Amino acid sequence: MKMEEAAVTLKLLGDKTRLSMVALLQDHDCCVCEFVEIFQMSQPSISQHLKKLKDIGLVKESRKGQWIMYSLNSGHAHYEMVSSILEHVPKLEEKMLELERKGLRITCN
Repeated sequence: MKMEEAAVTLKLLGDKTRLSMVALLQDHDCCVCEFVEIFQMSQPSISQHLKKLKDIGLVKESRKGQWIMYSLNSGHAHYEMVSSILEHVPKLEEKMLELERKGLRITCN
């Protein structure tokens, strides 16, 4: 692992929203609309956060019907480092449960 690459990854995770996104993606695939609801942010803002994570390869996307689903890339060079960081971050399972209770889990429009 190169120091510069590790620094870029850590810098991106220094943002609370991106760190929370990565924590959620550790256990769940999510689409932009779900992040919009969870973080109460605009779609363009969420997309920019995801783009930054995707640009370094930490997050990957796949198509599921009409939706683009995002997931954590377990093949990323820094995946183990990120996983170890996430062990010290609060779990956000309640966010996903709340999304399900509202009937908004994977309901992109």
